[in-house]
Amino acid sequence: MDLEALRQKAVACRGCSLRQRARQVVFGEGNPRAGLMLVGEGPGAQEDELGRPFVGPAGELLDRILVAAGFKREELYITNVVKCRPPGNRQPDASEIQACRPILEAQIKLIKPKIIVCLGAVATRTLIAPGASITRLRGRWIARDGIRYLPTFHPAALLRDAAKKRPVWEDFKSLRDVYRALQAEQLSLEFEQ
Repeated sequence: MDLEALRQKAVACRGCSLRQRARQVVFGEGNPRAGLMLVGEGPGAQEDELGRPFVGPAGELLDRILVAAGFKREELYITNVVKCRPPGNRQPDASEIQACRPILEAQIKLIKPKIIVCLGAVATRTLIAPGASITRLRGRWIARDGIRYLPTFHPAALLRDAAKKRPVWEDFKSLRDVYRALQAEQLSLEFEQ
């Protein structure tokens, strides 16, 4: 299966009630061979309208953070835990997360990122540990199954609480350094072959 076939599977999914109210499935976008993947919780109103992840106010802030840290959105892959908008922008519930989880796991297997940034509590609990606290894990690198995970606050949280901006900026500077080191390591391995 490739990403397009997986996207079609997501569009056809009726594993939970979210699809009934959502305008469209917001599958994800970016480089299908990205070394860096960002995972949020679920689409908001603008994402549901446009069919793209992180295009509302939180997405605009994320874009500014990425540019400041030296990343181009097109070089990475961005998706969410759930692919359909929860009503009223509420957090997805456990059954909705479980229904979408196979799609997210398949995206990760197909893209094979070296780093996944968990944007917020839902992504952190889904990908790292069910009882994980974003406040405690934020900024800590966690290695699992050949992937390095970095939990940080969701950009929407920064819009509500400006005090979270500095810690997120520190996380993205750390991300930049680790990502560059992995790229250099990969180039060195390719050069030696």
